Amino acid sequence: MKMITFLLVGLIVHVIFFVSIFDIYFTSPLVHGMTPQTTPLAPPASRLVLVVADGLRADSLFTPLPDGSSRAPYLRNVMEERGTWGVSHTHVPTESRPGHVALIAGFYEDVSAVAKGWKENPVEFDSVFNESRHTWCWGSPDILPMFAKGASGDHVYTHTYPAAEEDFASTDASRLDSWVFTQVKSFFQSAKSNSSLRASLLEDQNILFLHLLGIDTNGHAHRPMSKEYLNNIGLVDTGVADLVSMVEDFFDHDGKTAYVFTSDHGMTNWGSHGAGHPSETLTPLVAWGAGVKNAQKVTAAQPYNDGFLQDWKLEHLQRVDVNQADIAPLMASLIGVPFPVNSVGVLPLLYLNNSDQFKAESIYTNAIQVLEQYKMKMAQKKETTLSCLFTPYQLLTESKQAEFFHKARILIQLEKYDDFISLCRSLISNALEGLVYYHTYDRFFLGCSVVLGFVGWTSYVVLVILKTHASLDRHPSLLNQNHSHTLARLCICVTVVITVFLLIQRSPVTYYIYCLLPVPVWYSVLKEYRTLTDLVRSAPSLPLWKCLGYLVLVAFGIELLVVSFFHRAMLTVGLAVLSLWPFLSGLFGKAKFRSVSWCLGCLCLAAFPLMPVVGREPNIHLVTCAGVLSLFTSACYLWSALQKAPLHLTDRQQFITQMLHVAVCAYVPSLTHSSLQQKQGLPLLNQIISWTTLASSMLVPLLSSTRIFHRLLSIFLSLTATYLLLSTGSEALFPPVLSWLMFVWINIEQEAMLAQGLSTIDFSANIDITKIRQLKLDDIRRSYFFVFFIITAFFGTGNIASINSFDPASVYCFLTVFNPFIMGGLMMWKVIIPFIIVMCTFETIQVATQLSSRSLFLIVLVISDLMALHFFFLVQDYGSWLDIGTSISHYVIVMSMTIFLMLLSVVTHILTSQRLILWRKRKTHFP
Repeated sequence: MKMITFLLVGLIVHVIFFVSIFDIYFTSPLVHGMTPQTTPLAPPASRLVLVVADGLRADSLFTPLPDGSSRAPYLRNVMEERGTWGVSHTHVPTESRPGHVALIAGFYEDVSAVAKGWKENPVEFDSVFNESRHTWCWGSPDILPMFAKGASGDHVYTHTYPAAEEDFASTDASRLDSWVFTQVKSFFQSAKSNSSLRASLLEDQNILFLHLLGIDTNGHAHRPMSKEYLNNIGLVDTGVADLVSMVEDFFDHDGKTAYVFTSDHGMTNWGSHGAGHPSETLTPLVAWGAGVKNAQKVTAAQPYNDGFLQDWKLEHLQRVDVNQADIAPLMASLIGVPFPVNSVGVLPLLYLNNSDQFKAESIYTNAIQVLEQYKMKMAQKKETTLSCLFTPYQLLTESKQAEFFHKARILIQLEKYDDFISLCRSLISNALEGLVYYHTYDRFFLGCSVVLGFVGWTSYVVLVILKTHASLDRHPSLLNQNHSHTLARLCICVTVVITVFLLIQRSPVTYYIYCLLPVPVWYSVLKEYRTLTDLVRSAPSLPLWKCLGYLVLVAFGIELLVVSFFHRAMLTVGLAVLSLWPFLSGLFGKAKFRSVSWCLGCLCLAAFPLMPVVGREPNIHLVTCAGVLSLFTSACYLWSALQKAPLHLTDRQQFITQMLHVAVCAYVPSLTHSSLQQKQGLPLLNQIISWTTLASSMLVPLLSSTRIFHRLLSIFLSLTATYLLLSTGSEALFPPVLSWLMFVWINIEQEAMLAQGLSTIDFSANIDITKIRQLKLDDIRRSYFFVFFIITAFFGTGNIASINSFDPASVYCFLTVFNPFIMGGLMMWKVIIPFIIVMCTFETIQVATQLSSRSLFLIVLVISDLMALHFFFLVQDYGSWLDIGTSISHYVIVMSMTIFLMLLSVVTHILTSQRLILWRKRKTHFP
């Protein structure tokens, strides 16, 4: 009962630590209640056409063909004759949703907003579509609905195709773009006969939005260098040319239409996106039409040293780069609608073809719009902070704002527009920095509270281990009743003071949890101070040098694991060191063959962290080889088991059936990818086999015997079959190599403890409580090995980039129609499979060495908490968005691992010790 209570309390504490990171770093940056700002002068355009070619890389559009021609001749002509072009720099994550929000709403969504909803808004935000008079949209059902829902009124009209059309296995996804162009053509044809629709189109401040998903889908399915991807660019170029001709004809060539062509994100050479590679973050931007400057010839060197201009043969044309969020104010300025109130974009004036006064008024409107956000953010923070504790942002105090408006009036009266524009840019820069300042105002306070709770919890777990397992001299507690009451009263006073402070500041409910949690935690620590005094008294009798050596080695090991999150190659170093363990510990003399197997297993596993996690080309032959290796390993295990004890007929039949199943699953990926390459789609039989294998992967092992060897082999075969279906290359070899090393680890630990043979141990048999021993220093090493192998299981074939930027080909055996949640779930299951293998191994070692699972798990908890605390200090709120996101992701992964291991240990216990009996045999008597 105490164990269950401890686990529940530990789970709650870690969930609080986990959730705290979202309140500290992942809160929405949006504020509401600002007044929309509009440029007072007449806009140059009455309408705007926005074309977003999803997944289009800048170099794919700009780079000419070997013969000097362009695969997008119309857009190339626009860039050279009558438009302005440049590169739009996106932020990470380079995904469709945050990219379109930045384009159309002008701000960058935080990661939590992306995770909360794919098609709908987790928070309401303003956009150019919302500020327009009418917006007509055509394209993907994954993108358009979120802008329609976020709009006030019913003036945003969406036309989408069925989600089933987004099929990676289709012969050519360019039909998605053809659908959009066909629908737009039908729309204008119907407008000629529909007087109401025609009247709406003839009004000003209208937007036409075309979302073209074909390039992105073809890139995922066939890679960006494929003819499908490159030919799709030509189709889009032709479609844009026809679109412009159609729009100009409808509006009688009135010269009042502005056009913007861009992309939400790029794509890597291996057909993925989500991370921060230049091929993903550099997207094209071409603007032309009403209010847009014509192409500018340049003779001097341009201020871009990225080396692309020469490859694109565009060094003679002025290049104007922007941040992706800058496109929203550009579109608003062109058609004269209010700037989106949540926009953090800066109007790129070099795109505008208008008077200096118009440019000055537009950038002034931009500055006031950003300043409104700053003032609202400051007012909200000032309202919830004690006046004596409030520290305003010094670069933009009220006096500094008044000084800005005074200078602005003078400069605009003197018509010094260049100085005026420079002043406005300075204000925008300071206001954006001020927004970040107030958005992170409580970060230090909350961080201190979480760290205090973290240190207290870790100290308490250490005390529990010492109190329960250390052989200390037991003395009657000197903590008298009065002292105990004093400690309790002190904690109550601290709780009241914190609560009153938070009430005065009208803090959110979660703040109370983060700030009050350290109180009971430290109360529990202070109550156990006698354990520490006992440890001090017993110190002379302890093997201090051995203890110190273990602590130094564990500290070094924890640092190695922390560094491995940034450099996976450190896992290779760690595995190389671990390979020497049997030789350094003296186990080689007891078990030579197992020691050599351990060394070879570590060195083989050490190769995987050196392999690329993204960018590798699919190699289905390696998947087949992995299947053969798994069958060979299983056959060796079976032969080894038969030498010790015969198998029951039912177990023998199940193992043979599972091995045949693994052979089928090793062949299915090859058959599937061959079918997709031949444009024949995903075979139905392959899909049925894949989903059936996935559904049964956790049930089939429950049918086998609960003897350690039998159950572990059944689990390995079942999980390997699923992993093969989710693999595209060398990562398929990871589970058999990991399983080999885990099996050797079990045998070595059993040899070191002189435990009974594995063939005689049964998972389902209760461990004799009288035989459960106390913890030893060697158990710290076992716990560290477990944490090390868990990290290796996670990073052995992947890292943060591989999760952000996974290869869709990994799930082609299951589905090819785009579905982010099912695809994400399948990829997560692929990540979990090596976890389960390591967890089952740890469960086996606990059983084989007659050690309570609670004992080892407490040590694991301390090691993982120390890692999490380390990553909490490494979280940064400066540098690139990718650096910030990666540092936070590391903390989330370690915290998730701690919580996940608590839950997965229960699942693993069921998987290893429970048996599912579908039928019972009748007794038959033979004469």
